[in-house]
Amino acid sequence: MDLQSIKNRFAIIGNSTALNHALNVATQVANTDLSVLINGESGVGKEVFSQIIHALSARKHNPFIAVNCGAIPEGTIDSELFGHEKGSFTGAFDSRKGYFETVSGGTIFLDEIGELPLGTQARLLRVLETGEYIRVGSSKVQKTDVRVIAATNRELLEFAQSGRFREDLYYRLNTVPIRVPALRDRKEDIPLLFRKFAADFADKYKTTPVQLDDDAKKLLMNYTWPGNVRELKNIAEQMSVLSTNKLIKAGELQQFLPENNFNRLPVLVSGKGAVSHQEFANEREILYKLFFDMKKDVTELKKMFFDLLQNPSLAQRIPVYNNLDTMLPEYNNKPSVSGPNYGQSNQPVYINQNGEDIHHLDAVEESLSIMDKEKELIIKALKKHRGKRKDASADLGISERTLYRKLKEYDIEE
Repeated sequence: MDLQSIKNRFAIIGNSTALNHALNVATQVANTDLSVLINGESGVGKEVFSQIIHALSARKHNPFIAVNCGAIPEGTIDSELFGHEKGSFTGAFDSRKGYFETVSGGTIFLDEIGELPLGTQARLLRVLETGEYIRVGSSKVQKTDVRVIAATNRELLEFAQSGRFREDLYYRLNTVPIRVPALRDRKEDIPLLFRKFAADFADKYKTTPVQLDDDAKKLLMNYTWPGNVRELKNIAEQMSVLSTNKLIKAGELQQFLPENNFNRLPVLVSGKGAVSHQEFANEREILYKLFFDMKKDVTELKKMFFDLLQNPSLAQRIPVYNNLDTMLPEYNNKPSVSGPNYGQSNQPVYINQNGEDIHHLDAVEESLSIMDKEKELIIKALKKHRGKRKDASADLGISERTLYRKLKEYDIEE
């Protein structure tokens, strides 16, 4: 069966390279009995891939069952998967067959495999290696012929390294890995999916399908979709029901998208006048610039002290402190003001290399407040660009709107 036929049969929309690769792997492995591990974020459609593998396999006429491992309580999951004997635990009034017994000859899809308890993982490993299992409360070994397809939205290898998942089970499940791409990694498919969902909901609610103008399409494609296809479908349904206009513009679409999810990480802007659209990251960007400047200052200080150690003759005066809490003042060659009570002062004292001419120097205590540093950077940027907000905001790496808000917040006069 060709790729397009599979897409039509299982209602898969999209032509991205990553999606097509995942489908090709699924079709190639379907006719084998190899274990498959499907990786992907929540909402990308991992269960559809398990259905494709089963439907194209020699087991297609036998049972298929999907089990969400994260939805079954830890105390009962062994019973659900492997069955139990009468009286094996409180409430076990009758014997019960587990999924591995009822689906023998078919396929079992274990979704969220990373949620399995370690004890259940050991039982599952035995099934994968020998095809054997034991019911809860029994000593009789039983056989099963089940193909296991697992799925996870976690990094199981990291779980294995931290002891939360059996490493031998991971490699046994990961015989053939399939990675289903996140929706943000196949942006070209987003308008196609939206159009399909809009048509489906228009038919369901007996209305005209909503459409997007060009700006709205760009906004939809630039959204990060943390909920993936499931979230896109929900947004399409909301718009189909709640929108009064059938041609959706960017401003109206913005109302349906969560405000803080345009990007999960702050993005540094580049180029004069370029502004990031991630509003939530703007305040962090100022801090990043501050930290970079601080790192540069620390590097210069290290170099200065290294030079002094290598060549002591460079030091004309050596600072000595009576109070360790006093911050190091900026070093300069101007003469300091002496006083008779220098020994009782908390101010720094300077002594030349011959131990003569002791002087007091007023200590300048530097503020470590992030807000003060942020205010200082804004004032410097405004002075540098002669009060031009647009240039100052671009230099700071924030939007002009954020800069205006900061001016009000810190009561900075331009």
